[in-house]
Amino acid sequence: MKPCVKRTLVDEKVAEHPISVSQACQLINLSRSVYYYQPVPSSDTEIVEALDRLSEKHPTQGFWKLHHRLRQEGHTWNHKRVHRVYCQMGLNFRRKKKRRLPARVKEPLVVPDRINTTWSMDFMSDILAGGRKFRVLNVMDDYNREALAIEVDISIPSERVKRVLERLLFFRDKPRRIRVDNGPEFMANTLVDWCELMNIELQYIQPGKPSQNAFVERFNGSYRKDVLDAYWFESLEQVRTLSEKWRIDYNHHRPHEALGNISPVMFAERERMLTVENAGAFPTINIHDNGDDKKRKNFNYQLS
Repeated sequence: MKPCVKRTLVDEKVAEHPISVSQACQLINLSRSVYYYQPVPSSDTEIVEALDRLSEKHPTQGFWKLHHRLRQEGHTWNHKRVHRVYCQMGLNFRRKKKRRLPARVKEPLVVPDRINTTWSMDFMSDILAGGRKFRVLNVMDDYNREALAIEVDISIPSERVKRVLERLLFFRDKPRRIRVDNGPEFMANTLVDWCELMNIELQYIQPGKPSQNAFVERFNGSYRKDVLDAYWFESLEQVRTLSEKWRIDYNHHRPHEALGNISPVMFAERERMLTVENAGAFPTINIHDNGDDKKRKNFNYQLS
């Protein structure tokens, strides 16, 4: 029987019979000290304030470090009580250790000699009018600087990056390699395993060296100047619509200085025509007249 129940029985005996509290306690087998005890409500306000102050000043230190600091300040709170308050405050979060990046070899930034040899990917970020952040994944072909995809969303994890690449492979041949930085989305096992399965090399640049991915960085600058910094977006749909419209114009109409002031699509088509002509796919056809002068007419069939 709990002391609170016995205390109630003592009160009932004293009220019903002409006996004292001492006699009633003996009858109920309850100590008089327990009967007269008044519980003192415990307040953890002081512990909360102390832990909040120390955790803000030393954000990387765990429970035991903070507990010993409290002891050094003269507080004698039981460590179990302090730990209970520590957990209630949500300070027992798991701290991730910094991961050491594998050694990256500096790769020369070479312009590929054909399409779908090397792709580049990179992330950008911006905010909507309401203050919500969003991310942009840009994918381009280094050969003709063609923008293959501009993916816009609040979050673009590694699984989403993989789906973007899978969508591109429905319309294009797979690249030999993809150049990326050391972001967590590009280093995740989801993307790494998929690239190994597709026999695509992930070429990582050295940390802190964005110039080693200069093609897509240059594209990012044009995209930010013409789209992200030029308009005030209220929704993701507006960003997607305008980005896709800009991407089509960039690929088909916008002159590119590195390509001889023609668009990426025109450059790729011109190079394809030159390759076909050099391979002799469309040879010269000689047609001879049957007249006396026997003039020779040459018709050079060229692609329009």
